[in-house]
Amino acid sequence: MLILAKKQQIKQSSRYLALETLEKIEREDAYSNLLLREVLDTHEISKEESNLLTELVYGVLQRKMTLDYQLEPFLKKQKKLDHWIRQLLRISLYQMEYLDRIPDHAIINEAANIARVKGHRGIVGLVNGILRNIQRKGVRHPSDIQPTNKRLSIQYSLPQWLIDEFIEQLGEKEAEELATSFSERPRLSLRVNLNKISREEAMDELREEGFEVVESEISPYGIVVKKGVPIETRLFKEGYLAIQDESSMLVAPALNVEPQHYVLDACAAPGGKTMHIATNFLKKEDGGKVVALDVHEHKINLIKENAKRLGVEEVVETKCVDARKVLDLFEEETFDRILIDAPCSGLGLMRRRPEIRYNKTKEDILSLQKLQLEIINEVSKTLKIGGELIYSTCTITQKENQEVVDQFLEKNKQFSKAEVELPENELQISEDGTVTIYPHQYGTDGFFISRIKKQ
Repeated sequence: MLILAKKQQIKQSSRYLALETLEKIEREDAYSNLLLREVLDTHEISKEESNLLTELVYGVLQRKMTLDYQLEPFLKKQKKLDHWIRQLLRISLYQMEYLDRIPDHAIINEAANIARVKGHRGIVGLVNGILRNIQRKGVRHPSDIQPTNKRLSIQYSLPQWLIDEFIEQLGEKEAEELATSFSERPRLSLRVNLNKISREEAMDELREEGFEVVESEISPYGIVVKKGVPIETRLFKEGYLAIQDESSMLVAPALNVEPQHYVLDACAAPGGKTMHIATNFLKKEDGGKVVALDVHEHKINLIKENAKRLGVEEVVETKCVDARKVLDLFEEETFDRILIDAPCSGLGLMRRRPEIRYNKTKEDILSLQKLQLEIINEVSKTLKIGGELIYSTCTITQKENQEVVDQFLEKNKQFSKAEVELPENELQISEDGTVTIYPHQYGTDGFFISRIKKQ
């Protein structure tokens, strides 16, 4: 009974759960943030264990290539290593190299306990031997690797093709600043419904409830939460606040929506931008409405739920349809404004979902570009003459951003590029009028915005 109880205790530990979570992310291409939330919701563990579990999952994903580079000299004699053993070694090495508060002997002991539960005595000895060897000799650092693109790739655990893209776009110095930012933890930001409450009033109430908050640097609608998760507050439950990244909050204002406009959000899920348009820019009494499209019924239901919570269900209409088939539902020249927040590689979200970096290839980017062009070519037909369209993505590759817009404009001469209009802040608008926000600049998600007019 004692042995069974001990095994059960180990299986409920943060390190064991981190191992199982990381295995599932790789095996099933699961989203780390969603899977981690599911694990935390289904296991009763202390706040301290929960924090360590989160740290281990995100930390190992963010440093996986670095960890493998450091492990390699200690695994040369191992002809074949079960994947879970390698994952356990990554978790243990991450703690030894990046977490100061846990002594090495405790890390090694816990790794041996997990190996004992998942494997046999020989594996316990193997894991114990490798980790003690690392403890004794120390690990190599990637700073001496040449050439620079290979060093940046290993040091910041980013595929070399992606490093090459960053260097081409930004130069070596800023590319390294960008790469560094992807090892930082994402922060929580909230959008304020300014029709219901001022940002200052919302911040005062949150502070009174013990939350540490500051104003967003780039959006007048934004609040950055430094401490706490205020989703159980009155303000959130009654629709005064919504979770949305700061860079994403720039899209709705850039669309220049008027209260009476008929607006299309062509790729709407999860609905943050739809809600921003509905709550702050449209008026039911003036006939304003936003139509939100998505291909997944469960995401459409999520948009409906959010519209109800925010009290704008009469302004938001939903349709479950592929944006490329929008002409099956609407006539040409139907909408005053259109938002295409296009399906993309999501590389601007790598702090929030670090596994993305390992799942995308150059070929994926080109496939996505083809899809993005199909969407904008079809959806743009439903824009009225004199109307405006925003094309945006949460990625930072030019092939999915500027190149898509330029290729579209080349074949559709009745459309032209216009300068993106933003609230007064330090954001730089490029020479072609578009906006690209990189995560290292303001601590936000990476984002791209382009404004297009129809003559």
